[in-house]
Amino acid sequence: MKLAVVPVTAFQQNCSIFWDEETRVGAVVDPGGDLDRLMQVVEENDIRLEKILITHGHLDHAGGTADLAEQLSLPIEGPHRDDQFWIDRMQASAERYGFPPVRPFTPDRWLEHGDKVSVGPFTFDVVHCPGHTPGHVVFVNDAARFAFVGDVLFRSSIGRTDFPKGNYADLISSIRNRLFPLGDDIQFVPGHGQLSTFGWERKTNPFVSDLAVGEA
Repeated sequence: MKLAVVPVTAFQQNCSIFWDEETRVGAVVDPGGDLDRLMQVVEENDIRLEKILITHGHLDHAGGTADLAEQLSLPIEGPHRDDQFWIDRMQASAERYGFPPVRPFTPDRWLEHGDKVSVGPFTFDVVHCPGHTPGHVVFVNDAARFAFVGDVLFRSSIGRTDFPKGNYADLISSIRNRLFPLGDDIQFVPGHGQLSTFGWERKTNPFVSDLAVGEA
C-alpha cells in the first residue's frame, strides 16, 4: 500500500490518499477541503480513485466530500449514520469557522461496526468508535497492520469530547476496548499530527495508556 498524507484546511487535517502500486487503484480518506492539492497528488501518482471514505462528519474531515464525489463520480462510504447530525450542519459549521461554503451529502453507504470496505486489493474492517462524535468509524487494514483513525486517537492525545453529542467515557472505551485489542503493532494515521502505533499510545498516552487508566 502506498500512502500520501496531505494536511488540508486551516485546521491542518490529515487527508489520506492510498493506492495499490501495481493497479494504481486507491481512495481518499477524509477530504476536508483544498481539493486542488489533493488532485495534484492523485495526478502526479497516476492514481485511479475508486471511492471516498469518511471517518466522521466534522467539517475539516468531510467538507470537500460532496464536491469531490460529484467531480469524479465517486461513491462515498462512511461514516456511521449517527453522524448525520454533523453532516446536516456542515454549512453552518463552515460559516462559524470562516471556511469556504460547503455542501452536506448523503453517503452511498452508511457503515456499521463489523462491516468491511474494499478498495482495489485492500480490505478494511470498520470499527465504530463513538466518543468524539457518535458516528465516528475507524478503518483498519489487518494485512498491512495499518489504520485510519480520524479524531479518535492522536499521538499523545485523544479526540475532543466537548462538541455536541461528544462523550468522554465512550471515547475512552472505544480506544481501550475496540482499538488497542487489535494489536500494539498497528500503525495509524490520526486526523491531525504525527503517525503513531496503538502500542506506543497504550504505553505512553497520558489519557488512555495502561498507567493512565490504572491497568499498568
